[in-house]
Amino acid sequence: MSLSLRQIRYFVATAESGQVSQAAINLAISQSAVTMAIKELETIVGAPLFERTPHGMDLTETGRLLLSQAYDILRKVDDIETLMPAAGPLSAKLQGRLSVAASYTVIGYFLPLHIERLKRQFPGMEIQLFELNRESVEEGLLANRYDIAVLLTSNILNPELTTETLLNSQRRLWLPTRHPLLSRPSVGLKEVAEENYIMLTVDEASHTTLKYWSQTPYQPKVTLRTSSVEAVRSLVANGQGVAILSDMVHRPWSLEGRRIETVSLTDPVPSMDVGLAWRRNAEFTPAMEAFRAYFRRAFHIPG
Repeated sequence: MSLSLRQIRYFVATAESGQVSQAAINLAISQSAVTMAIKELETIVGAPLFERTPHGMDLTETGRLLLSQAYDILRKVDDIETLMPAAGPLSAKLQGRLSVAASYTVIGYFLPLHIERLKRQFPGMEIQLFELNRESVEEGLLANRYDIAVLLTSNILNPELTTETLLNSQRRLWLPTRHPLLSRPSVGLKEVAEENYIMLTVDEASHTTLKYWSQTPYQPKVTLRTSSVEAVRSLVANGQGVAILSDMVHRPWSLEGRRIETVSLTDPVPSMDVGLAWRRNAEFTPAMEAFRAYFRRAFHIPG
């Protein structure tokens, strides 16, 4: 049996989520496909990669070693897939400055990898980054201070701006390991309303949260509001409350090394959408065209 990228990707997804079921949701495939891929990989490696526990899948020592190598493999594959379509005269000859505005969440959890790739693809293009809140991004785009923005397009309402969504990141309930709600067959906002709730405020997260809660008879029992995703992560992992946040900012471990589990909710909760924005009817420069084309390739957006 030969090693495949499919096995590597399914293994990484399971390691990151800590659950076969959650990995299957994230990959949009069946649980049996994930389980089979992991079994095949364990056969190839000749050792167990996970310890199956009541609360999820814990990496073995062999699993931790493989995960590091798996990240290297996937990173190189992604680099090849992203770079190949851009090969040509434009990559080498493109010159100019591009001013890019971005919101906090995008800069922290989405943009760095793509900026690094863009700079390698277009060494002659100077990218200037500016971290701003949504209102400042919108005002700056309309005033022509920034060429283009990368932000939460789900928050943009200004009709003078054009947006293009790249990624829909589902919001799920974050819970500490062994929380009673993990054993429930289904969980909705009614059950969440009975728990202490940690409210994230950055990038208008609290506004978005209260907006979808307001469409139900329930309200979150907020015990703390914070602009720090890491604070939410640690508080949830240490049993101080629960939160509903997107998959993009989820990490399975807190800074203290405690696991954060996720559960899909039965009530409708909007996704967090990430994408590009620019001034309506703006004349695209070559640098803007290259920037937009890169993201369209990376996220398979039709031209």
